[in-house]
Amino acid sequence: MRRKVFQLLADNKSGVLSRITGLFSRRGYNIESITAGVTADPRFSRITIVTSGDDQILEQIEKQVAKLVDVRDIKELKPDESVYRELALIKVRVKADERQGVISLAGIFRANIIDVAPDSLIVEMTGNQAKLEAFISLLEGYEILELARTGIAGLGRGTENVTYITE
Repeated sequence: MRRKVFQLLADNKSGVLSRITGLFSRRGYNIESITAGVTADPRFSRITIVTSGDDQILEQIEKQVAKLVDVRDIKELKPDESVYRELALIKVRVKADERQGVISLAGIFRANIIDVAPDSLIVEMTGNQAKLEAFISLLEGYEILELARTGIAGLGRGTENVTYITE
């Protein structure tokens, strides 16, 4: 099983994301993460999908998604030619005497403390998945009350692979 990150440019209109995820569902393909948002051109959305399978399945996924009417472009974001980032919000239970330990750990990882309550902290962190996983594993001695992750957002490096849609 290999993992691939696909970047789609699709029309920014109602039902597009549903049609894309429906294609995965109907064919029994798994989506490990999906992020979507409007681009600099409000007519289009950029959708990043992380999926896995053997080479044949991944090729089929790319071909099937490319056939969807609302999808204007699809490309693979290869790790060595792209930048991936993910956002995590982590709520950690801390007593007053434990708070500085989590704050120090967050500082090492360039994370931000965005909320402080009498018995918890919320840490905001961005980075690649390995960085997020490393930080979360170091929180092992603390109770993670809630965790929200966005999934990968990515862009290809440089200007060679920029897609321009003119209409």
